[in-house]
Amino acid sequence: MHSGTVAASPRVTDYTSRFATFLDTEVAPLTEALSGAGVGTAWNPALDADGRMHAQVWEARREVQRRAAKAGLFSPHISAEVGGGGFSRVEMQHVEEFVYRHAGLGLGLAGLGWTEGASPAIEHCSDAARGRYLQPLLDGEITGAFCNTETSVGTDVLAMQTRARRDGSDWIIDGHKAWITNSHFADVLQVVAVTEADAGTRSLTMFLVDADAPGVSRGRDIPTMLADGLTGELGFDGVRVPAENVVREVGDGFALAMAWINWRRMCRGGMCAGWGAWLLDRAVARSRKRTSGGRPIADLQAVQHLLADMDTDIYAARAASLLAQAELDELGPFDIPLHPDAPRLVSLIKVVNDEAFFRVADRAVQVHGGTGLRLGSPEEKLFRVARNLKIPAGTVEIQRNAIARGLLR
Repeated sequence: MHSGTVAASPRVTDYTSRFATFLDTEVAPLTEALSGAGVGTAWNPALDADGRMHAQVWEARREVQRRAAKAGLFSPHISAEVGGGGFSRVEMQHVEEFVYRHAGLGLGLAGLGWTEGASPAIEHCSDAARGRYLQPLLDGEITGAFCNTETSVGTDVLAMQTRARRDGSDWIIDGHKAWITNSHFADVLQVVAVTEADAGTRSLTMFLVDADAPGVSRGRDIPTMLADGLTGELGFDGVRVPAENVVREVGDGFALAMAWINWRRMCRGGMCAGWGAWLLDRAVARSRKRTSGGRPIADLQAVQHLLADMDTDIYAARAASLLAQAELDELGPFDIPLHPDAPRLVSLIKVVNDEAFFRVADRAVQVHGGTGLRLGSPEEKLFRVARNLKIPAGTVEIQRNAIARGLLR
């Protein structure tokens, strides 16, 4: 059992207070300006002719990121040694919960580093790459994309076909990546490629690649149920990368890819707790306002049970996540090599939240009735998000495999 605490620390309280002010003073005016531009919203953006997120919506998000970085809010999850906030995973769950509950589906979500920002994996970059890539990511000056998945390769990472071969002190990358978030806009790509075939978990290496380097091509948009115009393909045709752009060491790509993926899995705890609480707040308000037979539907036991089940799922998933995050903080959530007890805990966080949040979102739609079915409503959007969450960063079935391996090890 863990010996740490799952309570919010004083620096979390300070962070959330500053983030609340940031939402009011910095994000609100940008949201108002965007709403008058006729290009959709942060959660339902208009798309351009190629299916990509409208440039004005993307730029509004970018402005939030730059301002958040300037305010010291953007990268609390990154180690203090490289310029981040140095927050623990327990602290980050409290931060993420606050951000998702109070930003909802608005522009404010961009104020906390997400997949476009710095990741725990990229902290291992060389000193030369730190100034060129890591610091600009921390400052919100550039954005990144994690390039792991391929058209026919998802969970089975070791089956990827993208290759990198030595050419003098440089590396040459050839291959194709798909289902990549932020592929259309990223400035730097974290590309995982095979450098030594048939070497098991040592067969992969992670490279930092300039998105505008010769040989890099941005492919088509891949429309998904999120309808945000941010998912696409990337091609690599003889892309030359200097040795200093190797992250950590040659052969560490699998461990680094898992550090990135596990980070996203652990973030489910705060995300689902925050969005779940936001949906519950909206459902309670709706049940008090909506009437049937002259009485609020909140008086109906069927509706009360929907609300009670939402609350139960949110509370249980949140509690389980905080406990697991505390245990992971003691084990080292991003250590290389990773403690053998860690994968089970990471997978517990993901599967518990993916499935609980899907039930919460489903019941939120039900409480809202017809308005919950309306395209573009928060409930409809988060129902699609909830269904989506069961697949990226490892399906819920793969999480169960990892949990079983941990038990049987």
